Amino acid sequence: MAMQHAKSGEVINLLPSCDRIEPPITTTIIKTDQLQVIRMVVPAGKEIAPHKVENPITVQCLQGRVEFQVDNSWSLLEKGQMLFVEGEAMHAIRGIQDSMLLVSILLQRKG
Repeated sequence: MAMQHAKSGEVINLLPSCDRIEPPITTTIIKTDQLQVIRMVVPAGKEIAPHKVENPITVQCLQGRVEFQVDNSWSLLEKGQMLFVEGEAMHAIRGIQDSMLLVSILLQRKG
């Protein structure tokens, strides 16, 4: 069953509640022609290989800590911090702690 994306004006819970049994999973929360927002789960020790996307993205750390590589430079991204990645920039992620990220991707510029 496909997950339903959030609707305009809908309140979205990004963090799992304490009484939730199954672990959170990576999922697309919002998807329009111009924007995609993904809640990404990165377990400690997991590595996401270098890759790039066509348009700019932002990455916000909601929980945990990850190392984030943009081009050849690594940075530590912790809870409450945000990172910007220009379109076409190579980037990679390495989980330091079990982490949850909010990734926003500009898909298409209007006009």
